[in-house]
This record gives sequence, C-alpha cells and structure tokens, in this order.
Amino acid sequence: MTIQAFIFDVDGVLTDTVELHFESWRHLAEEEGIPFTRAVNDDMRGLSRPASLQVFLGGRTVSEQVTQDYLRRKNGYFLAQLGKLGPADLLPGVLPLLQELKAAGIKIAVGSASKNAREVVLRLGIDGFIEAYVDGYAVERSKPAPDVFLAAAALLDVSPDTCVVVEDAEAGIEAAHAAGMKAVGVGESTRSAGADLWYESLQDVTLVKIAEALAARASVR
Repeated sequence: MTIQAFIFDVDGVLTDTVELHFESWRHLAEEEGIPFTRAVNDDMRGLSRPASLQVFLGGRTVSEQVTQDYLRRKNGYFLAQLGKLGPADLLPGVLPLLQELKAAGIKIAVGSASKNAREVVLRLGIDGFIEAYVDGYAVERSKPAPDVFLAAAALLDVSPDTCVVVEDAEAGIEAAHAAGMKAVGVGESTRSAGADLWYESLQDVTLVKIAEALAARASVR
C-alpha cells in the first residue's frame, strides 16, 4: 500500500492515561457504592465516555439526569489529575516515530473517543506534529464504528486505504478495518486481536519497519 497518513489513538498509544482514568472512575464508584475493578476499567479501553459509563454501571439503570451527573463528575476527576501529565509521559518510541513521519511527509492525525484528546496532546508537547484532531466531540458514533477514522482521513484529504491506524484496543482495531484502513496494534496482544501488525510498544518501531511488514503481509495473501 501507499502510506499517506498515520492516525493515532491517544490513551495507551501516545501516553498511558489508563491509571488516571482508573482513579477517576474509582473515585466515582466509591462515592456511589458501585463495585469497580481494574478488569472493568480495561473493558472501557477505546470506548467513548458514555459507552464507558454503561460498562461502569454493569447493567444498572439510571436516569438521564444521573447519567449526565456521573459523566460530569468523572471528567472533573480526570481533568484534576491531568495537570500531572507532561512530555516525559510520552510512551517509548512515540517521539522518534512522529519525527520520522513528519520528515517523510506523512500526514498525522489523532483519532480518539476521548473528549480530552487535544488537551492531552498539548500537555505531551507534540501538538506541532498533529495536523488534524477527531475526538469525542467530532462524531456521533464512536469506535468500533469507523466514523472517527473516516473523519480524520477527510480532514487530512487522503483516501482511507492509504491510512495506517495505531491503536491499543480491540474496538479501535475493528473501527480501523471498518474504515478500510490498516491497523497497527500496540500494548497487550489480547487487546489488539485482529490487527494487521502488532508491537508490544512503539520502541524502535519505524515507518520503514511498518511499511515493509505490511508489504510482506500483503504478498502472502
């Protein structure tokens, strides 16, 4: 394939805000007497805040007013912790890969279900690399629907089949494929099931390595 663009998820790909989300949900759970575990938190990966709340509730039914109150409070707890985030929190390999992509003329976007994606990127100090943002405010349907990634491709003015998505969650991998894009999974392999390529981290992962691996994969089909 001809690669014209990379679209990065944020949480678990550019930085690890999982612990910040866990502590935010745990705070809410303790206040409301709702059982909450790390396993439940892991099931929220790649989901929008409203979809995450449904996982958090575990089948419990609440009114729309309570739903909005829970979402507002959880986000408030998360934002209160976001001040801890900085350039040192970039995951290994992210900055060299972004630098290589920019030098090669590859367009770069962020495609995330998070409504805080832009703020996180700003705090990480890498906003100068990002040409387009599609976050939880931008589309109605979140992952695993392809809308986030299709919107990013449209903003970058590239064809979806020239895009590579970097994701850490199964919902994101599914969304990338639904958009007609290649998916590179990072992190735990069980969360990247179905990815075209998988790396434990982006450490030492390069554009050349990804392009060659995708070409090799295509040649054996």
